[in-house]
Amino acid sequence: MTVIAIDGTFSSGKGTLGKKLSSHYNLPYLDTGKLYRAVAKIILEAGGDVNDPNQAAKAAQALDVTTLDDPTLKSGPIGAAASKVSVHPELRLALLDVQRDFAAKGGILDGRDIGTVICPNATVKLYVTARAEIRAARRHRELQSYGEEISYETVLAQLHERDNRDMTRKNAPLRPADDAHLLDTSGLSIEEAYAAAIKICDAVFAVKS
Repeated sequence: MTVIAIDGTFSSGKGTLGKKLSSHYNLPYLDTGKLYRAVAKIILEAGGDVNDPNQAAKAAQALDVTTLDDPTLKSGPIGAAASKVSVHPELRLALLDVQRDFAAKGGILDGRDIGTVICPNATVKLYVTARAEIRAARRHRELQSYGEEISYETVLAQLHERDNRDMTRKNAPLRPADDAHLLDTSGLSIEEAYAAAIKICDAVFAVKS
C-alpha cells in the first residue's frame, strides 16, 4: 500500500502537486483542506459561529464528501473560516477517521498534519513551502480569477495570520514530520516542482522496494 503525505504552508503548491502525482502514480487523491472548508461553509450558511467547537463538530456530522468539488470552497471567506474551524480538537477528531479510511486503501493526501498525525507511517512524506510574498502573489492571482476584489497587501496579511494560526495551534500544528522531504517551490515553475517531487518519491520507492 502506497501513501504519499503532502504537508505544507498555504498556497505553496500542495494541491497542484497532489493532483499531478495522483495522475502520475495512478493513486486516489484527497485535499484534506477541503474537508475543513466544507465544514466552514456549512457553519457559515447556517449563520453559525466558526469559533464554536461544538458547532464545528456538529457540522462535520453533516458533511457530504461528494460535495468537495464545489468551486465555492476555494473562495477567500471560506478559506479564512476554514483556518479558524481547523483549530478545534473536536473537529479534527471528527475528521480523523474520514482521512485515515481514505489512506487505508492507498493514496495521496495533502494538508497540514498528514505526515505527523493522519498518516505517520506514510510511504513518502513531502513538506512543501515557499516564501510568503510568492505564496501571497499566487493566492492573489487565484482570488482575482474567481472575480474577488482584494488587494495583494490584504492577501499577504491574511497569509501571515493564517501561517501563525496553523503553526501555533495546540492540536496538530503545522510542522514538517521528522522524516519529511522539504520542497521549496519559491523559484520553481509548476513543472519544475512536479519533477522535483517525482524525483523524491521515486528515490524513496527505490529504497523501500
